[in-house]
Amino acid sequence: MFIDRAKIYLQAGKGGDGSVSFRREKYVEFGGPDGGNGGNGGSIYFVSKDGISTLSDYRHAIKVKAEDGDNGHKKNSFGRKGQDIYLVVPTGTVIYDENNTILADLNKPGMEFLACKGGKGGRGNKCFVSSTNRAPKIAENGQLGEKKTLILELKLIADAGLVGLPSVGKSTFLSVVSNAKPKIAEYHFTTLEPMLGTVKLPSGEDFVIADLPGLIQGASQGKGLGFVFLRHVERCKVLIHIVDLNYPEGEPFDNFEKINRELETYNPELIKRPMVIALNKMDELDSNKKAETFKNKLNEKYPNKYEVFEISAINKQGLLPLLRSVYQLIKTSQPINLYTNNSSDEVNYTYVKKDKAPFKIFKKSDNHYEIIGDEVIKKYRSINIKTDEGMMKLTSYLNSIGINEELKRIGAKDGSTINLDGFEFEYYDID
Repeated sequence: MFIDRAKIYLQAGKGGDGSVSFRREKYVEFGGPDGGNGGNGGSIYFVSKDGISTLSDYRHAIKVKAEDGDNGHKKNSFGRKGQDIYLVVPTGTVIYDENNTILADLNKPGMEFLACKGGKGGRGNKCFVSSTNRAPKIAENGQLGEKKTLILELKLIADAGLVGLPSVGKSTFLSVVSNAKPKIAEYHFTTLEPMLGTVKLPSGEDFVIADLPGLIQGASQGKGLGFVFLRHVERCKVLIHIVDLNYPEGEPFDNFEKINRELETYNPELIKRPMVIALNKMDELDSNKKAETFKNKLNEKYPNKYEVFEISAINKQGLLPLLRSVYQLIKTSQPINLYTNNSSDEVNYTYVKKDKAPFKIFKKSDNHYEIIGDEVIKKYRSINIKTDEGMMKLTSYLNSIGINEELKRIGAKDGSTINLDGFEFEYYDID
């Protein structure tokens, strides 16, 4: 089954918690702190690979979770890092977030994209030794890994793409010029999924052609099958527009214009690509007259813009000059770079006080307030509040970012309940 679009839910691993530990050895009266750091959580990567032509492995909405990091241990032993996950996708896969923003374009084999970063492991108490505190009883909790919902979209990589109305002979053309074996029949939408074929010229050169389902008027708005597969045209350097001179509906030049309008509506850049026109079924009655009429109209509206070839795909006539012309256009065309990858995978975990407060406080009732804000919650989760020193660190942090002043300003009274990410404590004015 050909699948070219899928949704996937990812969750990177949580970092392991740091350890609070002290040396306990015979003949060592005052052992120092030796709590190790927690291991980082596992991350999730996408890796592009040739030889895969579908996203069928992801056809059902699936959830992927990376391994959590282990907690730190005594004797300065660090926790083991969570195992990373590498998800293999076809070369040509584009990755979007839920807002349809492009995150990565894996247009070459072997490319890696860090999709979901694992949480950083917490520091053990060994890291908090200072000249004024030789025996810290504090450690950090590991940070949560990233959670994301991503959209995968496959845009097949081909040098040239066949476009045209349904049943104009695209599949027949591909079958006689390449090694592909498409399904061929005399009814609309025989091609239900894109197919790639390699063309080998007598001189030894080769290139890849993509046969796409036929387009109809309104395809760019979702009609017919073409809309689903128009995305695969986007990577093609050259377009081969096949026109059936004896198509049962419409006049050949009007049909040519109709398909070009659909391409331009879907993506204005497509109509700017090099395009050659193949007037197919020249073996049928009155084809010479219809071909002359087509070329006259074409030259009148688009003088010297398109090169036209008269062919009969089923009889293998006129194909070699067309293929040589396409190859020359491919050689002189620039690579199609649809998107610029964002290769940065660094995350800054250090709190920096900003002009804008990293929190908001909502009054839930007369004596109940809730603190929200990604930054303050992230900091809270990194502090081990099970120890007295951890509670002191949290209190000091909250005071440093202005929580106390803001609670006082909005009318909090001594004894009011404050909720921070599920942790509740009582407010007392420290002034």
